[in-house]
Amino acid sequence: MSDSTPPPASPYATIQPMSPSDEKLWATLIHVGGIFFWFLPSLIGYLVLKDRGPFVRAHSRTALNFQITMTIAYAVGAVLSIVVIGYLIVIAASIAVLIFSIIAAVAANNGQAYQYPVTIEFIK
Repeated sequence: MSDSTPPPASPYATIQPMSPSDEKLWATLIHVGGIFFWFLPSLIGYLVLKDRGPFVRAHSRTALNFQITMTIAYAVGAVLSIVVIGYLIVIAASIAVLIFSIIAAVAANNGQAYQYPVTIEFIK
């Protein structure tokens, strides 16, 4: 008795590149998501979408580096909240996340590259 079903194709599907409009959409959402959900959208975007196109890879990497840098600023502010300067650091970091994430989202939506200022490059 022979089985007429063909053997399964590769168990791993090939990764399909995204269209430029999809890359712009996801890059924009990653930047905006950082305002509301901290570093999670950029981390998930980098891990899931980095192989889907160079534009979304660059923006997710840039956003993740910025969010990690801001997390360090929040931690320093929390430690220094014993003295008044810590609260000012946390407020300044929150304002920076809001403003620079909006600027980055607009740049991504226009199909332009963007580098956040004052960002430590953890992921290259």
